[in-house]
Amino acid sequence: MTTTSGSTSRDTTGTLDEALERLHTTGPERLGRLTNHAPMAVEALAARGQAGAVHRWLDLYAPKLEEFPASLEPVTGANWQAALGDPRRAADWIAYFTRETAERPWRDVLAEWWPRLLPGMYGGSTHPVIRVGHAVRTLLAGEETDPRVAELAHGLGYWAARHHTVSVTLTGAAALPGTTAGPAAALALDAVTPIAERDSGGFPTRLARVTALPRWADAVSDPDTARLRLTELVAAATHRYATHGHGEETMLVHAATAPNAVLRTLPALPRTLWVPSLAAAWTASAAVTAMYAPDAPVDYQAPGTFTAEEVVERALAHGDEHVIKFTDTALDVGDERALTAALRAVEISEPLV
Repeated sequence: MTTTSGSTSRDTTGTLDEALERLHTTGPERLGRLTNHAPMAVEALAARGQAGAVHRWLDLYAPKLEEFPASLEPVTGANWQAALGDPRRAADWIAYFTRETAERPWRDVLAEWWPRLLPGMYGGSTHPVIRVGHAVRTLLAGEETDPRVAELAHGLGYWAARHHTVSVTLTGAAALPGTTAGPAAALALDAVTPIAERDSGGFPTRLARVTALPRWADAVSDPDTARLRLTELVAAATHRYATHGHGEETMLVHAATAPNAVLRTLPALPRTLWVPSLAAAWTASAAVTAMYAPDAPVDYQAPGTFTAEEVVERALAHGDEHVIKFTDTALDVGDERALTAALRAVEISEPLV
């Protein structure tokens, strides 16, 4: 396989802003539990040079969208703790963060709320933090337009509404430097014990069955080391999908995209938040691995020679929102194994029709 740079590009056409404005009239979920992936997917397409396809893709996805939910009671600085983790309050939370980001720099709002929200990044199948990661990437890469700041407010609001914590026991010895058998993150993911009853239950039910995970990230205390380990984790989870994605082709995507959302956000956060961010991202990636691991890996080889741009085009033609977002993460990793994993996602996932 021939690879080329997986660098992102600025959307100078205004298409992304138009798409975000269109999406901000819709809710963060549908059917009371399924995430609206469109804001994340259109950001990924725009970042990968596919802005011209954004509205066409969105027209195909539109039947999955629902109207913006009704408000119940305003969230304020005095009552926010009572509203945290209440999905009925999604509109109230989005309104709160819309006000906050209008009155203060978005980086200040993010820095204040990141440590409050981070312990609950497991709600909504990790989609809220992924949406925030896409929003932050766009804000860091280009102009801080009103729709892009509003998208961050929507992402933070969704996260606050779906805030859900987990409690797990860390077991075994820390595996930090890696060995001749492979990088530490890959070895740690290999050491994850699958949960019992993997053939039943949705994300929340399975998550409750995760009680123990390998000790890995808790030994890190230096911010720069945390960023390096997080980068390694994203690569390991992405590579692993090629051989293990068949365990659950959609949900195992999140073992890579959730920690990558955290990694994308680090440059906008105070360095003091990088170490706890690694710990939360590891728990998310390892938990998803435990929840959906297949009984055995497969030996998957890429079906030909492809450039990074060609892999993006294949993901767009396939259309599934998780495939698009996973391909976006694979291009961040940028090596041949990552692009092979993206092609595997195209192969085993159901296309958008």
